[in-house]
Amino acid sequence: MDTDVLVVGAGPTGLTAANELLLAGASTVLADRLPGRSILSRAGGVQTRTLEALDQRGLLEPLLASGDHPIGGSHFAGIPLPGAPDPDPGSAAFRPRQPWRSVPQVVLEAFLEEHLAGQGLRVRRDYELVSLGQDEESVTATFANGEVVRARYLVAADGGHSTVRSLLKAEFPGRAGTLTTIAADVRLSGADGLPTHHHSPDGHWTGIFPLGTDGRGRPLRRLAMGGPGRSLPRDVPITEEEIRDGLRAVFGERVQLLELCHARRITNAARQVARYRHGRVFLAGDAAHVHLPLGAQGMNGGMQDAFNLGWKLGAAVRGRAGEGLLDSYHTERHLTGTTVLRNVQAQGLLMDWVGTRDPDVLATRDLFAELITLPEVQRRLGGLMSGTATRYPMPDTGPHPLLGGPVPDFDLGPTRMYELLRSGRGVLVDPQDALAGAVAPWADRVDRAGAGAPVEPMLIRPDGHVCWVGTPETLRPSLARWFGAPNPTV
Repeated sequence: MDTDVLVVGAGPTGLTAANELLLAGASTVLADRLPGRSILSRAGGVQTRTLEALDQRGLLEPLLASGDHPIGGSHFAGIPLPGAPDPDPGSAAFRPRQPWRSVPQVVLEAFLEEHLAGQGLRVRRDYELVSLGQDEESVTATFANGEVVRARYLVAADGGHSTVRSLLKAEFPGRAGTLTTIAADVRLSGADGLPTHHHSPDGHWTGIFPLGTDGRGRPLRRLAMGGPGRSLPRDVPITEEEIRDGLRAVFGERVQLLELCHARRITNAARQVARYRHGRVFLAGDAAHVHLPLGAQGMNGGMQDAFNLGWKLGAAVRGRAGEGLLDSYHTERHLTGTTVLRNVQAQGLLMDWVGTRDPDVLATRDLFAELITLPEVQRRLGGLMSGTATRYPMPDTGPHPLLGGPVPDFDLGPTRMYELLRSGRGVLVDPQDALAGAVAPWADRVDRAGAGAPVEPMLIRPDGHVCWVGTPETLRPSLARWFGAPNPTV
């Protein structure tokens, strides 16, 4: 083998996957077809759940220190939402959740790539995949430059037009794009104090989001816009006059375009692969699911794919993967992808992208805006948009509010939960100091902590999801399911 895992695609998904694989002890090659990083911001926000996952790897603090990353707001179909709610705000052990942050994708990619370089892993640029084969032991990838890489596994993180997905002939059901909107990185004047989303009476609309500052300290913004007659073919160039005309249709002369940095047309395509796993090949990010980039759910969803998959592949290459562990990647992430596609399609309808001003759509949106003021609705939609509502099925233990979901950042004596997860190992929270014997055969994979902490006993996977909350007799099956066979010498 040339490497344990070959990752194809060096966007946020591929970069995150590579970091997770290195942490899990898997040798990794990361290849990308582009000669350099993209300069387009694409996504502009990092969800609460992704920020938590970065904190669990010790990456959040240096990311936030790397530039101006202001706190952002969440929305559903342009209707503002509160921040992610605390699952147990009354607990003295619980720390508040991270608020959304405005971090352009291009900035996040640079940060992650530099972090990987510091660990000795550099992206192989200008590597265009041309053929792919696999057998019972390996995957063989051939690139246009003539290089051949043989790996135990391959992670396809090569985007919405994935070459890997095409070579696999993977089923990609769903809806093709039926309309386009504009997404642009711009500098504006007159936009301070305006609502994030704005509609004109005749159906034109804009969404304006902060992107921090450019190299000269000037504020940058992500501008999304559309309306009647503005859904043009994707290959039609976007001009400054088209942007100015769209701004005038919504704001008159109040908001002016100072600089158009980058722009592209995006579609409302909504597709998800039928299977995330094809033998030794795993699809992640936009290679597995495409949809309107509302709330940066595409970028964040891809990174969560990588957090879910990386530790599992690491366990597999080290001979510590229990039966069904790799298959659980499809089970868990396909379910999550289905939920995202559903909420994005609902938002697209409520936002009336093409500006029809259909009375039925407007009436539905008005009713929805009333419902969203209810605390229960806010919690549900806020959890969906922040990623904190994700719950994976956990078959070995009974129901519990935290089971399957992301673990809160509890205080556990001299440290906190997220700091314990930085090793990439599992964590058994044992507040009564009574489970040492049960976990001993997995002590090389699972740390035990939390003696005296005011929390329940629980088992946490390396990706930060709670996989057991229950009685001691159900603990060992959960340890075996998620951490492999016990050490026979213990």
